[in-house]
Amino acid sequence: MNIEQTFIKDLILISPSVFEDSRGYFFEAYSKNRFYDLGIDIDFVQDNQSFSQKGTLRGLHYQNPPYAQTKLVRVLQGEIMDVAVDLRKDSPTYGKHFGIVLSADNKKQLLIPQGFAHGFSVLSETAVVLYKCDQFYHKETEGGIRFDDPILAIDWAMDLKTAVVSDKDLNLPDFIHCNNQF
Repeated sequence: MNIEQTFIKDLILISPSVFEDSRGYFFEAYSKNRFYDLGIDIDFVQDNQSFSQKGTLRGLHYQNPPYAQTKLVRVLQGEIMDVAVDLRKDSPTYGKHFGIVLSADNKKQLLIPQGFAHGFSVLSETAVVLYKCDQFYHKETEGGIRFDDPILAIDWAMDLKTAVVSDKDLNLPDFIHCNNQF
């Protein structure tokens, strides 16, 4: 397993060691001991899984303290553009975002710590996304930012005019007006 620090502190890209042969492949997607050895000590308590069609855009979502979530995101089927936005007001990268293609083929995972908003767009015909969380969902602390916020100017690797977005996500505030408590 290889970890790579992104340009945003604490936002980590994880690439597993994949063992392939004539039967297919095998890899450890998550091992608490292995993560601990790599300096990642997180107690994940919930797994979330979504299935989406091409052109779907989900996000940007977060939970405020005391139920802020760290997420470990990976793709089981298909390909997505995964995006994390730094909401930590004392961070030198506050308001900056990082995007990366995660896919079933590249098997990469993105570790998104507490203090970030998260979203993704579906680039393949369909995609199944799985992410681990270190806190349970609490509706009263949820927050979000519009996916097309002009200040963030995120490249979702798709035409936003044809994006399939939930009514809830269409009504999220922009970055300046979000209820960010980090």
